[in-house]
Amino acid sequence: MILIDNTCISDDVAEKFFVCNLDKCKGACCVEGDMGAPLEGDEPAILDRIYEDIKPYLSPEGIRVIEQKGGYEPDEHGGFVTNTVGGRECVYATWNDKGILKCGIEEAYNEGKVDWKKPISCHLYPIRVTKYESFHALNYDRWPICSPACSFGEQLNVPIYKFVREALVRAYGEEWYSRLSKAIEEKE
Repeated sequence: MILIDNTCISDDVAEKFFVCNLDKCKGACCVEGDMGAPLEGDEPAILDRIYEDIKPYLSPEGIRVIEQKGGYEPDEHGGFVTNTVGGRECVYATWNDKGILKCGIEEAYNEGKVDWKKPISCHLYPIRVTKYESFHALNYDRWPICSPACSFGEQLNVPIYKFVREALVRAYGEEWYSRLSKAIEEKE
């Protein structure tokens, strides 16, 4: 376990390997599970603000759900999650011509149409953050659908904390990430 400021980082984040392999999993994390992606703080308002800009990147089914029910709904913990199409894929996911699910928000971001990449919970995956009163626990979320990502990460020798570097910096800052990297290197 690594402690930095108000974060407690599981050793798995440093020791396990992970690189998404969309050719193998087909973006299953955008469709599997019992609800949509968890949203943080002002993320529901951001989704409302950018909707018209990302709409061209979404599926007709996703657009229909968003326009009927909204892009997000309350969860059982008092927060919000993205809505889904028929209890399956996220309303912001879209299928490409190879049958791979991609994030429509991220596609719009990559093309410079919006200034927000995607929900931080998606960006951080496979790290899941549990927020307690005085600290955040960052843990590796093992999921069988991601086994191709584990194999690919091992093959490329990319530990989880390096795979999600951009998201960790987005969530906790560059200085925090530097301290995490240093702590991991010193443990080795």
